[in-house]
Amino acid sequence: MSRTLRRSRLATPELDLRHVVTLFGAVLLLYFLVPVAVLFVTYSPTALASAVTAGYVVEAAATSLAGASVSTAVAFVFGLPLAYWLSRASGPAPTAALGVVVFPLVLPPVVSGMLLLTVVGPDGLAAVAGLELTRSLGGVVAAQTFVAAPFFVVTAKAAFDSVDTELEEAARTLGRDWPATMRDVTVPLAKPGIVAGLVLTFARAMGEFGATMMLAYYPRTLPVQIWTSFISEGLDAALPVAVVLLSVAVGTLLVVHALWTLPWR
Repeated sequence: MSRTLRRSRLATPELDLRHVVTLFGAVLLLYFLVPVAVLFVTYSPTALASAVTAGYVVEAAATSLAGASVSTAVAFVFGLPLAYWLSRASGPAPTAALGVVVFPLVLPPVVSGMLLLTVVGPDGLAAVAGLELTRSLGGVVAAQTFVAAPFFVVTAKAAFDSVDTELEEAARTLGRDWPATMRDVTVPLAKPGIVAGLVLTFARAMGEFGATMMLAYYPRTLPVQIWTSFISEGLDAALPVAVVLLSVAVGTLLVVHALWTLPWR
């Protein structure tokens, strides 16, 4: 009897603590959810639909989609071999290289844009060769790639880290060369992480603002158009543009969620 009572007393504080932790988590969740809910409650669907289909919104959405698609492709082509090397190599070189990859993640986006201007701006190093990317879709891609590609490299590296190297060695002993081993063993096993990295990279590129504004104010992307509309006409003009970007974010979340439920995960 006394043992049961003692266990009950010991369990009560733990149960109360769980309730407090759950409450704190619920408060943060509501903080994330309420602004989105208010947006859709405050503005009528008809008004939002009319504003979203405006010409400048469609152009900004097209620029963002085109730039994000190209920057994601660039991240995949150049980032996949880099991620594999970072996963398999050892020593100070890959450690230093990983630090370089992560560096854009800790920089404020505006600072990233300033650094890019020193390379591809009108007075940058690339101008000597006649290459200037400001005020062009190329500048949008350059800015988005700089800030978004690290997400793919880091995620793909984690995916390759989860692949047992003994499986690769077994494939090599069975006569598979390195490209065949990558195609038939390594990449399929790391595929969920690679695809998730692509989705996150695309989403980050779509939402990029600071570096894009510094490097290529035109053509305007959705985040730049949101800022321009807010400065010139106020919150009512900016919110409908934000709805388009919000829709992309929701779609990205749905894709990422689907990745974790696929049978080949």
